[in-house]
Amino acid sequence: MSIRRQFVLDDVSRAIIEQLQEDGRRPYARIAAAVGLSEAAVRQRVQRLLDAGVMQIVGVTDPLQVGFSRQAMVGVRTGGDARVAADRIAAFTEVDYVVITAGSVDLLVEVVCEDDDQLLDVVARIRAVEGVESTETHLYLGLAKQTYAWGTRGPQGAASPDAGL
Repeated sequence: MSIRRQFVLDDVSRAIIEQLQEDGRRPYARIAAAVGLSEAAVRQRVQRLLDAGVMQIVGVTDPLQVGFSRQAMVGVRTGGDARVAADRIAAFTEVDYVVITAGSVDLLVEVVCEDDDQLLDVVARIRAVEGVESTETHLYLGLAKQTYAWGTRGPQGAASPDAGL
């Protein structure tokens, strides 16, 4: 696991990202008209943002609609280096999110499963990872909010380490 260098986006890059957050398939020509650049310039900016790892353009599914009826957040307490356990748990196919935390647990692990039996199996496999001391599973009962429209408002007045992003 590595921490990436932070990029400070300029207003144009933020606007491009906002356009893509609204519709990841929006044509570059339409984005160009909205942000005041040529289509080629938008295409180049998007490619630089993708290459730098600043953003991804992906299709987001609703797990319930594609057969995954059980989701949970698993709090994990570890002994030793939490990063080692995080890397091992992140390799599980049912795991879509792992974050190292400060607090009552060392890791938060989001799992997406077809049913309770699969969830039970995943939690057992997490508990079997070397360094894991205990887990606490929080079942998702309903979704109150999920958004991908964050990250475009950066610190005001900060200089960009990479101009043109």
